Amino acid sequence: MPRRTDFIGVISKVDISAAYETAHHTFFTTNHSGFMSSSVVTSTRSATRTPSRSGKVRDLYDLGDSMLIVATDRISAFDVVLPEGIPNKGKVLTQISAFWFDRLASVVPNHVITTDVTKFPEPFRSDPAVFAGRSMLVRRTRPLPVECVVRGYLSGSGWNEYKKAGAICGIALPDGLRESDRLPEPVFTPTTKAEQGHDENITFAQVVELVGPEVAEEIRSLTIEIYSRGAEFARAKGIIIADTKFEFGLDENGAVVWIDEALTPDSSRFWPLDSYRPGGPQPSFDKQFVRDYLLEVKWNKTPPAPTLPGHVIATTKQKYEEALLRLTGRGVQ
Repeated sequence: MPRRTDFIGVISKVDISAAYETAHHTFFTTNHSGFMSSSVVTSTRSATRTPSRSGKVRDLYDLGDSMLIVATDRISAFDVVLPEGIPNKGKVLTQISAFWFDRLASVVPNHVITTDVTKFPEPFRSDPAVFAGRSMLVRRTRPLPVECVVRGYLSGSGWNEYKKAGAICGIALPDGLRESDRLPEPVFTPTTKAEQGHDENITFAQVVELVGPEVAEEIRSLTIEIYSRGAEFARAKGIIIADTKFEFGLDENGAVVWIDEALTPDSSRFWPLDSYRPGGPQPSFDKQFVRDYLLEVKWNKTPPAPTLPGHVIATTKQKYEEALLRLTGRGVQ
């Protein structure tokens, strides 16, 4: 267990061989040898403050000119946060994002100040057991009200829209495409940024109305360039990035900054290259395994979500960690 300091993580423990037991908002399981398994951070709080805002996965601490973004191990599906977390998921998301932000820094500035916990302000610096490896200290920006989705392959809601209209977000595509086919070139298919419920596809003309023509052109160009560079690199590592989404903000001078997360299994569809077969759904390195399980049990996609069995948690953990290893050559730090 992490040592107790003035900053406390609400931590759970996961093991594929035992069910969860609830005690004081902390979850534990014991493996067959009697030892506790790896920690799962599902929430963070301090004795003096709570997160300024919590999303489906991240806890955000407002520090004035900067923010601390903490990726917990929470997992959501169909816009509902599930009862259990996935061990190391938050660390994988943060470490993949940090890798891409660093690798693609020449394309566009990003918001990262540091991911080094020893350089965080207090009280975060004093509790590396909770914050190390899963947190980013970032500079504040003014987020743009658009999710910048880019698709290199035909899947998900894009496939459903194509079947109905032969187009996505008003962009006509060739006839006769199959599910999971590679598109002739990446397409920018933006969405709204919904506070509640599902994001909605919008046209580029609507993006122009939201952010103005110059910024709209810039974020469309950046979205496609970042995706193209990232997808090329990932393909050489055996991963197809079928689609992804980015967020951008404006700094104090009005310049565009890449924010939020970067080409992670939560914001992207990651498919193994060696098993790619167009014409239907693909196996993945992301949370699709969880979605598939929830569809199997015929959950109605409204809270409360069902409990995930141990094998689903364990397999999802392995998929996230494999994506990190393939992309970066490193395991979870």
